[in-house]
Amino acid sequence: MEEYNFYPDKPELAEPKAKGNLALTVFSIVLFVLTFLFIFTEEVDFIFNLVVVLLIHEFGHFGMMKLFGYKNVRMLFIPLMGAFVQGSKEEYSQKQSLIVASAGPFPGILIGLLLIYFASFDHITWMVDMGILFLLLNIINVIPLDPLDGGQLFKLMIREHHEKFILAFTFLSSLVLIGFGWYIDSWVMIAFGFFMGFRVRKIQSQYQLRKELSDEEVNYRTTYKLLTNRDYQKIKQVILDHTPGLRSFVDQVEKEESDPIIASQVNSVLVSPIRNDASILFKSILIALWMGILSIPFLFFIYKGQLLSEYEWWLEYLSTR
Repeated sequence: MEEYNFYPDKPELAEPKAKGNLALTVFSIVLFVLTFLFIFTEEVDFIFNLVVVLLIHEFGHFGMMKLFGYKNVRMLFIPLMGAFVQGSKEEYSQKQSLIVASAGPFPGILIGLLLIYFASFDHITWMVDMGILFLLLNIINVIPLDPLDGGQLFKLMIREHHEKFILAFTFLSSLVLIGFGWYIDSWVMIAFGFFMGFRVRKIQSQYQLRKELSDEEVNYRTTYKLLTNRDYQKIKQVILDHTPGLRSFVDQVEKEESDPIIASQVNSVLVSPIRNDASILFKSILIALWMGILSIPFLFFIYKGQLLSEYEWWLEYLSTR
């Protein structure tokens, strides 16, 4: 017997309009600099170096996203926090995603090492300052904690389909950030850790919602374009059951007004497919580089005496500042 589709057609998903990303990026950089100048009025050189390091780091992510065809790619600076690049694709590649995540910290580490190496020939103090900042920020960034690049690399390595593990990983990351912020007496780090805690709650809600969808045999690991009308209606119903405020809104407005909002909510539940095309060799090389970067602080302590002797001129310079 022929099976008919009795479910109404899903509405079209509105494409996000391209915004003035350059103007927004410039504005966020200006706000970032002014915030730091307001707090650290005499650290102009450090703030300049910080912006340069962050720009080069984020341009690594930005360039790879553009190369791999990501849409709506934009870079934003967040005062007292850092910077990030975001973009989207309909279907993701594990290999490309790993390259995007590593394109910020890996080149930054190399630049930092080169700056310190060449600075030693002519005792160029600003190059050492810049080199150490490159190393410090990028080494911290590859620590496997969410939302750092190291956390993204870790999640991509174990595949993001392990939702319970991702929930536990994010929760642990927030606790570590709060604990570390308390240890170094940084209210900014503590606040960021608590912000991560709110993100954990959102991930938990999504996990529960997707578990309910799995029980109803709904395929949410797909794109909106490939989502069936049946699965769309099932997801819509579960979303409305979980968010009474949205249901109340939908009941009070015309269908033409509510459809784009519901479509956006349904799309946010979907898990973008990731093509597992990263070979074992590729991942092994990446992990080796990653572990090598994380070992740099330990190598510093092992060869601390030799390094301090080599850069004694720079330490004397610091003592006069």
